[in-house]
Amino acid sequence: MASQKDIANRIPITGALMLATLMNTLDSTIANVALPHMQGSVSASADQIFWVLTSYIIATAIMTPLSGWLSQKIGRKTMFLASIAGFTLTSILCGIATSLPELVIFRLLQGVAGASLMPLSQATMLDIYPLRLIPRVMSIWSAAVIMGPIIGPTLGGWLTEDFSWRWVFYINVPIGILAFGGIWTFMDRDEGGRQRPFDFLGFGALVLFIGGFQLMVDRGPTQDWFDSKEIWIEAAISVAGLWIFIVQTMTAEHPFFHRDLAKDTNFVGTTIFGMFVGVLLFSTSALLPSMMQNLLGYSALQAGVASMTRGVGSLIAFLAVPMLIVRFGPRSVLLTGILLSSLALWQMGQFDLSMTAGPIEWAGFIQGLGTGLLFAPLNTLAYAKLAPVHRTEGTIVATMARSLGSSAGISVLQAMLIRDSAAAHSGLSTHITATDPVLRWVMPQMFNLQPGPGLSALNGELTRQGAMISYDALFSAMAIGCLFLAPSLLWLKPPRTPVAQGPEFAAD
Repeated sequence: MASQKDIANRIPITGALMLATLMNTLDSTIANVALPHMQGSVSASADQIFWVLTSYIIATAIMTPLSGWLSQKIGRKTMFLASIAGFTLTSILCGIATSLPELVIFRLLQGVAGASLMPLSQATMLDIYPLRLIPRVMSIWSAAVIMGPIIGPTLGGWLTEDFSWRWVFYINVPIGILAFGGIWTFMDRDEGGRQRPFDFLGFGALVLFIGGFQLMVDRGPTQDWFDSKEIWIEAAISVAGLWIFIVQTMTAEHPFFHRDLAKDTNFVGTTIFGMFVGVLLFSTSALLPSMMQNLLGYSALQAGVASMTRGVGSLIAFLAVPMLIVRFGPRSVLLTGILLSSLALWQMGQFDLSMTAGPIEWAGFIQGLGTGLLFAPLNTLAYAKLAPVHRTEGTIVATMARSLGSSAGISVLQAMLIRDSAAAHSGLSTHITATDPVLRWVMPQMFNLQPGPGLSALNGELTRQGAMISYDALFSAMAIGCLFLAPSLLWLKPPRTPVAQGPEFAAD
């Protein structure tokens, strides 16, 4: 519940919250374009360097549920200050890392520190503004937050090209200082002490589920999946953790998450929906920069500029979505977002090695529009009937689900790319024979078919072509998968009457 001071200072508090969340989103998009440079600097393989992304996401997914309990125990303001300070410090540690293990460990710590920033910011916004202003305020907040994906790729490319990839982490320091000062100055201190008894078994089971699942999808490609005893063990740990967590939540007197969350069909539906959005859409922002730099020869800055249109599309959608929800309803807006996202992925499935930046920018813009049309309607439907007392936990569960979906999506899709690229390379190479009269006439103009540098160059070109084929097949499959989200909208029911205002909405 918001205090009178928080309500009076809600504009500067909103600014500080947006800076804290911007720091969080900016960091992920900046790091994407710098991955190829990090890979060379720390001597990592193509699949290992993605641990820099997945380690952060998995730490966020594990720590996010705990952050809600901690915020109630020590107070929301204290939790914010500790998270911002920890995120800023670990950003510095990431910048000075000299090896892949160091970088992965520091990113884990960064994920732990920053896990609470997004859900607690959203919960605070829901508390300090009246209900009638929530769609507009959340759209403005989301539009400011989406500045991370807009400026992140370009800023990251510029910093990487002109300075070093390490500066993509150092840039968090001034933002963190401003956010810390804003929260310290304007937010009222909450003494905390209102938490339920801590459910150690429930939290431990949740950690087992998330950790085992992430290890399984990360290690699966290199261990031949279920031909490996290790993968079976990790799968068993994950399933056992999930089962214990479900039983504990259903039977414990004070479960880790309140059972009322599971009783709200809209909240359950939007949470599952958001998880699949993370799998299908967020993972592309991690895959595209590597594709542009490794296959098309883009510099980090060029890849960043080409990625900007996705953020621009999201910004336009965020600004338009309050009016669209009022006019057409949240489910219609969600359906439009799904169709646009699917169209963008289908266009990405037509990419080729001879294209200019135009198709990438146009597909990114459409995908940004589609993604931007998803979040405000999801929030409107998720919290429309949820009691205000459960909003903090609700935002935490929803954020955790999206993080888990994103992390699994990145790991699985990267593994599929590596597997399918090898298969496509093998298929293409079967058509290359030195005795083929057509190839004997055409190929010597570009490659020498005799063993040596020419044959190595030809093999490199086959690798590029095979990788492009696998990207196209993957994006096309994701486009079809995105369409399968549409029937789930029938599960989401808009409220027939407005939610009654609680005390936190008394002030206007």
